[in-house]
This record gives sequence, C-alpha cells and structure tokens, in this order.
Amino acid sequence: MPEKPEVMIGGNFTLDECIIEALPNNISRVVRADSYGTSAWNRTARIITELANGNEKRFFVKCHEGERGKVMVHGEYEAEVEIHKVMPGFIPAPLAWGQCRATSPPKFFILKDFCDMTSHLPEPVQFCEKLARLHAMSRSPTGKFGFHVPTMQGFVAQTMDWDSSWASFFSKMLAGLVEHDLTVNGRWTEYEDAVTRTQAIVIPRLLGALETKGRTLVPKLIHGNLWEENCGTSLETGEVQVFDACSFYAHSEMELGMWRSERVRFRSKTYMRQYLRNVGISEPADEFDDRNRLYAVNYNINRSIQQAASYTREK
Repeated sequence: MPEKPEVMIGGNFTLDECIIEALPNNISRVVRADSYGTSAWNRTARIITELANGNEKRFFVKCHEGERGKVMVHGEYEAEVEIHKVMPGFIPAPLAWGQCRATSPPKFFILKDFCDMTSHLPEPVQFCEKLARLHAMSRSPTGKFGFHVPTMQGFVAQTMDWDSSWASFFSKMLAGLVEHDLTVNGRWTEYEDAVTRTQAIVIPRLLGALETKGRTLVPKLIHGNLWEENCGTSLETGEVQVFDACSFYAHSEMELGMWRSERVRFRSKTYMRQYLRNVGISEPADEFDDRNRLYAVNYNINRSIQQAASYTREK
C-alpha cells in the first residue's frame, strides 16, 4: 500500500492529518489546499493532488465544529452515499467523514470528489429527469419512511425515526421542527393552535388519503434540501450535479415543497411541470397543491429557525 503524502503542503487551507489519511491510496502527493466557495456554518476547501501516474486529481472537503458539526457531516455523508448508490452520475462521490486530530473544539470533516460547476440554474429537462430517476429507482432498506442516521437541513436536525406511516412520520418531523422553532423564536399562541389543528386534522386527512382506498405509498429517497444553491452543472461533462444532501425516505412529492418558497428560483412552473411529466401525481391528484402547501410548511419553519425573527415565520 502506498504511503500517504506529507502533511506540509501549499495553499491557504491547513489540512488536518486525518483528512490526508482519508484520501484514496492512489494519491502520490498533495500539491495544495485552498479555501473554496462560501458556506454559512463551515469551512470548505479544494484539495489538489497528484496521482501515481502524474495526473491531477481534485477533492473537496468541508469542516464543521462541535457536536452539531459531527451530526451534520455524518448525516450529509450517509445521505450522499445513498444518492450515489442509486445515481452515481448525479452527485460527486462521497469518500469519507471523520474527526480531525488535535483540535479544540472538536472538528469534523466530510471528503468528496471535486466537481467544478456553474452557478446557473440547471437545464430543466435533464435536471428533472435525473431527479425523477432517483426517486423512481430508490428503495427504503426497511420499507419504511425515515433514515438510519439523523440528517440536518442547514443546522436544524430532522426527526428521522423509521415509521411505516407517512402521515405519522411527517407529523413527528413537523413536531420536532415546531418545538425547535418555539425555543428559538418564542411562544406564539395562534401559531401553536394552528399546528395543533394541522396535526390533528389536516395531516391525517390530507396525507392519510395517500394510503387509503387501496392506495399504497412507497418510500423514496429524496435529496431533502434541493434548491438552486445545492445543485449545478459540471463544467467538464455538462451533467447536472446535486450536493449538500440531507436525505431521507419520504413521499417523493416532499422534495417539491421547497420549490413553493418565494426565495427559491425553482418556484418557476417550468421545473414543477417538467418533474411531474416524468413521474405523474400521486392520487388523489386533485389534492396535489394542498399537499405541496403542507410540505412547504416544513421548509418554511426550518428557515424560521435558521433566520430567527425573519418574515418567514409570520407568513
């Protein structure tokens, strides 16, 4: 087995030894590591290496601090491993996650293949066809809704306990978000009353209908945080790529809830129509818009938590 490269390398980003040890064994040396891109809660870098044959190979690393950082990188790694299993051409390959050595506070990393991407909106036909294939080809390992580790949308942990009922799973996930929101933004009687009615009446009626009258709902792997900031087009291949996943097995229409947000450019009907051309609408089809509105609430509450006192909460 080849020896790992020396720790002393060029660039403005200091690579922890554990990150270097996580690089593939066919790397002969690390050339440099430089800060790359922007992120709200972490530090990111591009690593340039040299293979044994002299060719260049690039990687991407993201580092988070503390216990929350550990949950974030572990969840992101596991989510992207699942997507890569189903659609390897849809996401840069996740390679490793782990804890850095000798840092205080503790620091955790996720290592991936690097993909140089455009920042433009993806071409709708290719993007929606690939997303539809991810949903169609994926299968829950338990046959239930949920995920095997917690995942985080932004810095907010999602309730991921396995559940055979989509209505039950969604209700528990929503309850976890609301509890977090009340802690961050304070009590609000009208809001809490609306949540209680939603859980007691709306969710059982609207989501329960997906699994009554002979209907069945198969859990599908979703990205979980899919908007224009978490996808791009490879400059090398022209293929649409996604990243920063916080996946779980869900009703596939859950993926579209974020697209209802006013701040998301996927709100354009072009993307919704193109996606639905590939997969169709779950029955009862005439309740699709009501379900989409309900799923959007999940993402709006998450944004309210991450941007305390924002207008999102009132809307």
